[in-house]
Amino acid sequence: MIYLISDLHGYPFERFTELLQRAGFSDDDLLYVLGDVVDRGEDGVRYLLWLKKQKNIELLLGNHELMMRKCDFLFSPDAPELMGNLDREQKIRLGLWMSNGAKPTLSGLFGISQEEREELFRYLNALPTYREVTVGGRRYLLTHSGLRDFEPQKALEEYSAEDFVWNRTQLDARYFDDITTVFGHSPTFFYGDRYKGDIIVTDTWVDIDVGAGYGIPPVLLRLDDMARFVASSD
Repeated sequence: MIYLISDLHGYPFERFTELLQRAGFSDDDLLYVLGDVVDRGEDGVRYLLWLKKQKNIELLLGNHELMMRKCDFLFSPDAPELMGNLDREQKIRLGLWMSNGAKPTLSGLFGISQEEREELFRYLNALPTYREVTVGGRRYLLTHSGLRDFEPQKALEEYSAEDFVWNRTQLDARYFDDITTVFGHSPTFFYGDRYKGDIIVTDTWVDIDVGAGYGIPPVLLRLDDMARFVASSD
């Protein structure tokens, strides 16, 4: 079985693992996390430390992981001293990340050892921007945000990392006719109250970000039968 979830944004880690258990997720299954496990919530770094050890769970690059790894200076041994003496470019990168909810992630980053920080940086640098899977004869393209400046004939290799993580898919947008594109990044309630708390399924794309970063329990999607499992709100 293949499961998908996106935009956990530091959602309480224990509730996430409980969700996997309730869904019956096992070592024989695969889980793709479509980016943005960090920022806003407290458990972002905890997710990263855990995810990099998992053999059947893969994290795709999200815009928040991209902002984090662009602050590469924070992973150096002298990062605490550097914080008071950043150059202009470093201030811009850190300012963008901080304005998007980085404070709890930054706190978690400075709460682990230098060796763990260096391992996390290598892990972040290796995150893929997309994956292609086939389930039940149907092809799926998994990304964080869909595809910016989408063109049907454009090869996936021609898109930049930013194209995969910073796009905002419009409700009337269409992607490939023969591949279902699955993404997060845009909380479904952005499209209207009738979508609040649920995923959106169209004939060419699926949005699975229901807004965990805004306090809405995330939804785990099982691609094999499109079953949805909602995390606890307690």
